[in-house]
Amino acid sequence: MSRLGKKPVQIPQKVKAEFKNGVLEITGPAGKLSQGINNKINIKVDKDSILVEALGETREHNMIHGLTRGLIVNMIEGVTKGFKKELEAIGLGYKANVESGKKLVLAVGFSHLVNLPIPSTVKVTAALTPDKNTLITVTGIDKYEVGAFAAKIRAVKPPEPYKGFGVRYLGEKIIRKAGKAVAGSGKK
Repeated sequence: MSRLGKKPVQIPQKVKAEFKNGVLEITGPAGKLSQGINNKINIKVDKDSILVEALGETREHNMIHGLTRGLIVNMIEGVTKGFKKELEAIGLGYKANVESGKKLVLAVGFSHLVNLPIPSTVKVTAALTPDKNTLITVTGIDKYEVGAFAAKIRAVKPPEPYKGFGVRYLGEKIIRKAGKAVAGSGKK
């Protein structure tokens, strides 16, 4: 059995959990999330904890057991605290702007602006930092949605290895390459 899957998940005080017809619904102060549960897994909801049980002993049961518990932990954290990803657009003239809360407009060195429709499950803000870079913040209660939209923003213009221009996660380290001048100076 999955070691982590056997541990019960504690439910905070302001959170309610309900399991019906193979769907687990968790409601908290930040919102409501639901997750379909595989038929190889059984969920027992008590007053203050959720217990995940595998209905078999195969390798697949073990994998789904641990995965299901991890998804439940993420759902509880989402409806209590929420999730946040921060990206920064670094480069000359690189900007981001949120228009009417429905689309993110990026100017990242292309001949055109890039318009990304914002999903209804996430909130996006764009602001200038003191060092004149644009900071894009993606927040929401669903960890998957927040991460997927942040990855979509980064994929528009990933950071390049020579000067580091592009859109990257806040604090992401870019491995820099030496330019032509350094590479060509060693040969005579």
